[in-house]
Amino acid sequence: MTIRAYKGIQPKIGINTYVDESAIIVGQLYLGKDSSIWPLVAARGDVNYIQIGERTNIQDGSVLHVTRKSESLPDGYPLIIGDDVTIGHKAMLHGCKLGNRILVGMGAIIMDNAIVEDDVIIGGGSLVPPNKKLKSGYLYVGSPIKQARPLTEQERAFLKISADNYVLLKDEYLKDL
Repeated sequence: MTIRAYKGIQPKIGINTYVDESAIIVGQLYLGKDSSIWPLVAARGDVNYIQIGERTNIQDGSVLHVTRKSESLPDGYPLIIGDDVTIGHKAMLHGCKLGNRILVGMGAIIMDNAIVEDDVIIGGGSLVPPNKKLKSGYLYVGSPIKQARPLTEQERAFLKISADNYVLLKDEYLKDL
């Protein structure tokens, strides 16, 4: 794996985590316990920070980045991802905030200052534009994204199951190291 400091700040990797050797992790990145970063993920916490919660998985080919601090935007936009989140293959997350128990479908894009509350499913290929807020308990789809319908109880339960499945998978990978 490639873990690099940026301006002397080294990523902080939590206990019992898996970071694939082909992933690139740079700068101010905090990876929570039991989380995983899969092949070809690029996570660059250079001009702001990235915080990834516990039991969260970032799947193959995803790009994680942040928005620079400036005079007009003193705090910039960090990237904050909560606990028990599944980020599907080739998703792009930029300077946004995701709560807990979220599934981001493959190829989805979530842009600056978007806020995704807890217990949400974002359909594959969806575009969440800047400053958009997705309320808890719904399925969202489309480009630009629209609220489709409330989540079923089965879908809500699946959000945690998905995260738990990736904890098991990363544990299998760790055994082979």
